[in-house]
Amino acid sequence: MKKIINPWVGEPTYHCYGCDPNNATGLKMEFYEDGDDIVCHWHPRTEFESWRNTLHGGVQAVLVDEIASWVIFRKFQTSGVTSHLDMRYKKQVVISQEHITLRARVVRQRRQVIDINVELFNAEGELCTEGHCIYFLTPKQRACEEHGFQDFLTEDEI
Repeated sequence: MKKIINPWVGEPTYHCYGCDPNNATGLKMEFYEDGDDIVCHWHPRTEFESWRNTLHGGVQAVLVDEIASWVIFRKFQTSGVTSHLDMRYKKQVVISQEHITLRARVVRQRRQVIDINVELFNAEGELCTEGHCIYFLTPKQRACEEHGFQDFLTEDEI
């Protein structure tokens, strides 16, 4: 697996709830490329608890949406917007475990419409949650001009 470098870290207007490592209340997600998949190993914290020792379903949806956006950033080298997000909660995600793993991949592309599947696994490797996202790609020139998009590279590409 190769770590994907977050090009926005340290920019004064960057405060992403999902991936800014300096957002005190955020998720602080980091991403890796593993072949066709984008992967995140995330450490649950008690402030994201819903019921006793259970990760809130809304936080799970944010995790799924965020990793799907990183699929767009890395695999298409542009930005996009979420058009649809569908969640299937299969098993409790326990907060007290060391980490959870998310895996996301493109399952279909129709012009500028990208379908992405995301799986969330507990520390034992059991599938707990599935997400399906539909993204609309932003043309790269517009993403750069209007949203400050920068290329997303892995550590070995720098």
